Amino acid sequence: MPRSLNSVASRKKRKKILKQAKGYFGRRKNVWTVAKNAVEKGLTYAYRDRRNKKRNFRSLWITRINAAARLHGLTYSELISKLKQNNIELNRKVLADLAMNNPEAFAQIIKTIK
Repeated sequence: MPRSLNSVASRKKRKKILKQAKGYFGRRKNVWTVAKNAVEKGLTYAYRDRRNKKRNFRSLWITRINAAARLHGLTYSELISKLKQNNIELNRKVLADLAMNNPEAFAQIIKTIK
């Protein structure tokens, strides 16, 4: 039986990768083997950094909460501890938003736990 090739599927696969490499510099955008490696590496970085983004934002929120808490004479750890003791369940994202955009509400929370 003769060998069967499926050039339609092969071309489709190559076109898909080259389309993903659009905007890359030099050979990375139009040479199949180079583009394939570049796209694969880019997807690996994207996967990794979707997770790192969550870490970075949490770190930013903690920094903002700490700065706002210190204006009221508390440290970050004291604030979080007192929030837990008083059963105030606000996450760090909300606390950071209040600290930045609504300092009066944040001061009200501080007054409640003191």
